[in-house]
Amino acid sequence: MQSGARIGSLFGIPLYINSSWFVILALFTLAKGTAWQDTYNWGGAIPFVAGFISSVLLFVSVVLHELGHSLTAQTQGIKVNSITLFLFGGVAAIDRESKTPGQAFQVAIAGPAVSLGLFVVLSLLVSLLPESSTPARVLLGNLASINLVLCLFNLIPGLPLDGGQVLKAAIWKVTGDRFKAVRWAAKAGVFLGTGAIAFGLFVALLVPGFTGGFWMALIGWFILQNANNYGRVTTLQELLVTTPVTEAMTRQFRVIDGKMTIREFADRYLLSDVYEGHSQHHPYFAASQGRYRGAIRPEDLRTIERSQWDYQALETIAHPIAELVTLPESATVLDAILLLEQSQLRELTILTPASAVAGVVDRAGIVQSIAQKTGMTIPKSEMEWIKNEARYPTSFPLVAIAKSIQLDS
Repeated sequence: MQSGARIGSLFGIPLYINSSWFVILALFTLAKGTAWQDTYNWGGAIPFVAGFISSVLLFVSVVLHELGHSLTAQTQGIKVNSITLFLFGGVAAIDRESKTPGQAFQVAIAGPAVSLGLFVVLSLLVSLLPESSTPARVLLGNLASINLVLCLFNLIPGLPLDGGQVLKAAIWKVTGDRFKAVRWAAKAGVFLGTGAIAFGLFVALLVPGFTGGFWMALIGWFILQNANNYGRVTTLQELLVTTPVTEAMTRQFRVIDGKMTIREFADRYLLSDVYEGHSQHHPYFAASQGRYRGAIRPEDLRTIERSQWDYQALETIAHPIAELVTLPESATVLDAILLLEQSQLRELTILTPASAVAGVVDRAGIVQSIAQKTGMTIPKSEMEWIKNEARYPTSFPLVAIAKSIQLDS
């Protein structure tokens, strides 16, 4: 769910403001106002009004920076869900990765390019104004400097910064492996974030009263957290692509003689399974003469007159294999997640190359297989919830991760 209040849209992209943005707006306004009050001979509230305007223009610059990324992504057919302003600047939420390293580089460099362009334009405007300490000249000069800092800071080579995205694109181009590229760029981000935290705290302790060290440590923490998150998401993406669906499916399905009557099926299987408490865990398939006739859905029995149960063959109500939503054994967990989401079914049938039923996969099986590979333990109660509700837990946003994957085709 999107956090923050929506304040409008730009080029069809929703724009949000997180509550943390107001904190930095107030602090930046106060800091600038105090500094300009001491530096320039401006009367009354002018220094603080100028500080507020400077703070707003800073975030206008941030929005334009993020628009650079967003509009470039849109030219590649990538949907941009939103731009959000928050404590550390802004972030554009896009649906998926670019298809190639070159396109990834274009999206990454677009933001710093906009900031650099703003710096050049604003610097030219400042040069055209009289050399005086008027609020207009000071504001434009300050805004030019802010955009230069925004450009250079974002080019630091480590995720989640734009420089990390550029580094990722370069490693991707050299190695041909996007997952490896993200991991290395994320490691660079972890290194930078850790270094910023250590140096910031060292400076803060060494120079009492100097708050810049704490800000540096806070920014380092933000970089570290997001770099680690990139690493975790990339690990999950790679697992979805490389894990065969056969590792997530269950072979606990029952093949029933299609020639038996509906009454025999209900008495012999449905009632006994209900008594044993696992009626939802055993899909049924009817077969006769060595061939699968289709899937049996117990709920279909409600549509058959009870008087017909004693003589109507089970295979007459089977859903033919050809009409089922299926995947081959060669499919991956990624394929299963996307098809489950597209079909809105509880489970998919997995077929052998000979079109025989190999197993059934559902969301619980997918979560269990990925959790085992990542060393996570999912409580039994949560697994039952996933199976019963046919939904992924919020801690496992597998649909969003699956949709974000864009492989070379």
